[in-house]
Amino acid sequence: MFDKRIALSVPYEIPLGDHAALAREMAALGYTDAWSFEVDGVDCFTPLAVVAQATTMRVGTAIANVYTRGPATLAQSAAAIAELAPGRFVLGVGSGSQPIVEAWNDTPFRRPATRVRETVAFLRQALAGERVVFKGQTFSVDGLRLSRPVPGPIPIHVAALRRGMLRVAGEVADGVCLNWLSAEDVRQSVAVVREAARAAGRDPAAIEVTARLMVNVDPAGEVADVTVRRQIAAYLNVPVYREFHEWLGRGPALAGMWEAWEAGDRRAALAAIPPATAAELVIQGRPEERRAHVQRYLEAGVDTAFLSFSMAEREPARRQEIVRQALRDHAPRPA
Repeated sequence: MFDKRIALSVPYEIPLGDHAALAREMAALGYTDAWSFEVDGVDCFTPLAVVAQATTMRVGTAIANVYTRGPATLAQSAAAIAELAPGRFVLGVGSGSQPIVEAWNDTPFRRPATRVRETVAFLRQALAGERVVFKGQTFSVDGLRLSRPVPGPIPIHVAALRRGMLRVAGEVADGVCLNWLSAEDVRQSVAVVREAARAAGRDPAAIEVTARLMVNVDPAGEVADVTVRRQIAAYLNVPVYREFHEWLGRGPALAGMWEAWEAGDRRAALAAIPPATAAELVIQGRPEERRAHVQRYLEAGVDTAFLSFSMAEREPARRQEIVRQALRDHAPRPA
């Protein structure tokens, strides 16, 4: 039902003011979308405003956190981008992780599936221009009505890892955002979404599957290997990602990393990551090998893939050059 799309994962390590020119170049090379992320850098909405003004790309958040913004603020931010990009904005929401919500934003990370489900229900009303009186189990809103009309419906996607949140995506969302999984894992995750949609009386094929793909662009060798291992360890020791990979069946493969990490031995934790696991989770190699790996995700069920790059290079100007070349290497149309 959905065309296969290769997308930007913004912001890249390029000044935000330069993202307009970058987006125009990439649109000419066949990139159709720009999807933002929000961790410890800039917010997820500002880069989309830059791209939306510079191009006709579809833009989406992947994701806006349902804990770190109040419900009304989240609706207002979404409405603003929708006004800048009428008919081409997708609001991806999710619960994030314990470090972001609790350690950085001093907010309890409780009942994430319920919080996401209730946020989607609230947003449907608010973005439709209704006066919202909402009383849920995780938050309440009394009397909000957005004063600037939203130009048409905004698709809402839900970021999901394990079964519970995947079911939420299937039951209430227009799409699901996947992250930190292999091409072979895609079918397991998507099957849960489709079955939940079917059980809810919805069309399973009408739910778009998007995914952020991790791509390392270093030449093969020890430097690339260490960079990839560090990236994996930084994420998969976060509780929600550890639980996700246990659900996917990687408990035995990653047990050594988790054990060493908990003991405080970071060097041993990196060494314990099996090479096969690293090769599954992070796209690596020559440009043609990386493109083939991206294609495996699309064939497994991903509709829209946004490309996030890692590298060992530390010098800012050189990193920017590498990112631009990597985008050209992966472009749907040759540079």
